[in-house]
Amino acid sequence: MSVDVKEIIRPENIVYKKSSALTDNPMHYCPGCTHGVVNRLLAEVIEELGIQEDTIGVTPVGCAVLLYNYIDIDWQEAAHGRAPALGTAIKRVRPDKYVFTYQGDGDLAAIGTAETIHTCNRGENIVMVFINNGIYGMTGGQMAPTTLEGMKTATCPYGRDPKRDGMPLKITEIVAGLPGTTYVTRQAAHTANAVRKLKKALIKAFKNQEAGKGTSFIEVVATCNSGWKLTPVDANKWMEENMFPYYPLGDIKDE
Repeated sequence: MSVDVKEIIRPENIVYKKSSALTDNPMHYCPGCTHGVVNRLLAEVIEELGIQEDTIGVTPVGCAVLLYNYIDIDWQEAAHGRAPALGTAIKRVRPDKYVFTYQGDGDLAAIGTAETIHTCNRGENIVMVFINNGIYGMTGGQMAPTTLEGMKTATCPYGRDPKRDGMPLKITEIVAGLPGTTYVTRQAAHTANAVRKLKKALIKAFKNQEAGKGTSFIEVVATCNSGWKLTPVDANKWMEENMFPYYPLGDIKDE
């Protein structure tokens, strides 16, 4: 009997099982934003590991400030850049809990650089999720520490000039060199294969925390099609052609 593949993959015939850890609240992210994919993956990982009742997340200031509305776990809201410090406090008070922070590049690699570096240097037993889209997405598309050379933003409309602005900051390579980090990886979420690899990395990071191995740091190279002034499809293509060469994907440290 012949099978009509087109009929099978019609949207109304595809069954999607939503994670029980994911709420029914509509996400506020722009269409095509990477944040939504990563939020869903976190919910799936938390559910599949059976740790929903024992997980505490720390939300940032930035596009993911409302993340507590989307994943049904305990949450704390941190001041801008201070998520690692708050995550440290939570984990030390409740070492029996799984603790993770979730931050963008303007939060983690700019105002929060000191908290990031010292948390990783001490090897705090938490998971840090870092979304790098090379721009300040929520506040109007300003230049971030991770903005690429020549990349145009609201505050460098002619492109980032290293002589004036310095080179883009590879914060993930920096934390990989610190003794307290046990697992440092850079992933993406723009294709099915990339999503699978990112999910695997998230699972590994939470299992590392369970084993008391220190800090696991996951960078996700992401898009900001609104800030980049591109369609979601073109933003993914631009990311592949420009972000990936400077921020190559893969494990950087795995102990």
